Amino acid sequence: MAKGSGSTGRDVASTPENKTAARWQVLRQHIEDGIPLIVLANGEGIGLRTLQRWCAAYRRDGITGLTPKPSPRRGVRTHRELMALIEGLALVKPRLSTAAITRKARAVAAEHGWQMVSYSTVRSIVTGLDPGMVTLAHQGPVAYRDKYELVWRRRAERANAIWQADHTELDILVLNVNRTPARPWLTVILDDYSRAVCGYMVFLGAPSAMNTALALRQGIWPKNDSGWPMCGIPDVLYVDHGTDFTSDHLNQTGKDLHFEIIYSTVARPQGRGKIERFFGTVNTELLAELPGYLTDGQRHPEPVLTLPELDQAVGTFIAGTYHQREHPEIKTTPHQSWVGEGWLPRLPETVDDLNLLLLTVAKPRIVHRDGVHFQGLRYVSPLLAAYVREPVIIRYDPRDIAEIRIFHRDQYICRAVDPDHESATVTLKDIQAARSARNRELSSTGFCGGSVRPVPVFW
Repeated sequence: MAKGSGSTGRDVASTPENKTAARWQVLRQHIEDGIPLIVLANGEGIGLRTLQRWCAAYRRDGITGLTPKPSPRRGVRTHRELMALIEGLALVKPRLSTAAITRKARAVAAEHGWQMVSYSTVRSIVTGLDPGMVTLAHQGPVAYRDKYELVWRRRAERANAIWQADHTELDILVLNVNRTPARPWLTVILDDYSRAVCGYMVFLGAPSAMNTALALRQGIWPKNDSGWPMCGIPDVLYVDHGTDFTSDHLNQTGKDLHFEIIYSTVARPQGRGKIERFFGTVNTELLAELPGYLTDGQRHPEPVLTLPELDQAVGTFIAGTYHQREHPEIKTTPHQSWVGEGWLPRLPETVDDLNLLLLTVAKPRIVHRDGVHFQGLRYVSPLLAAYVREPVIIRYDPRDIAEIRIFHRDQYICRAVDPDHESATVTLKDIQAARSARNRELSSTGFCGGSVRPVPVFW
């Protein structure tokens, strides 16, 4: 009865379904086990180019791509040298169209007396090439690397072992000190092990060493918020090659605080993927819910928030939402991951030591009998009495210059405050905006012909 069935074991084995399964059993060793194709070719007795075509078909269409396709012209085979020519023409730069490759292949076939090839045959040969090889030939090694090379995703062994720092321009408009729309930036210091945000800085204007230093200062020193315990000095700070990260100021800070600065490979954004994902989280989960959010459909929304209000919203999101929920990659919350079983981070001896290293350095100032003058403001402290007519260095946080820190011969002396704004928050941009407004006022009244030095006016 088996003989009368007209179906033999060979017939069953040669069905398209079984051929597909057989091809997958071979190719699976490369796809799942990582065995190189050249090793499979030697071990299985299958041509390397054949395996490359199977691999390309699988990447394009999945398992169904391994199903044999019936030849439109049985018995007719493309000459091996002609096939090599077609494959070579498909990889030249600039890329040739399939029609152009067909014309060139037919001319060579006619010259050598080979079987003529059809457009569909040329097209099947071209589309069967390994996509990685095509990318390498047409777009170069950088495009091939970014698309096909494996990325080794390493995680630090413990909290504060590696911090990452980077900036992004936020997709939101805020009101600046002149009440006009402005697009802010965000600098973030991220702990590689826990994915916790140790420090951040929201600011207007281009990224600078000053903004990086302020974010790093917040990350290092313990915060007033007990729910945000992340602090300490990292072992390594991982940054890109921006001018703010390659500054002498940051390099000297690293030496003084005993942490190493490592720069990411140029044009290799994969190394900064963790912090880039956090930027995406802020953009899609926080900013999208705030007024002034920039979308493709609305590139000029009406800004409502001021920079301090956005700063507060970012801080609340980080400490109250992002740190408290499970991170999908580490399978715990950033807060719990950083805290662990309890440990003591490495810290500077005092906050003044940290300020000496990180806060903005202004030009030397002379201590006058009525205090220290800076940006049109006057700063006083009883401890300055012993330094009248002495040169000092002042350091300040541009987000609030109602007070400054004064150093004499690299030694911290005291904090000095402006008596007129002691209880207010006055930013450096407030001072600059008030000065510009006063200049415009004098110009409009005709009293700006000489070298008049305007005095900031606040309400």
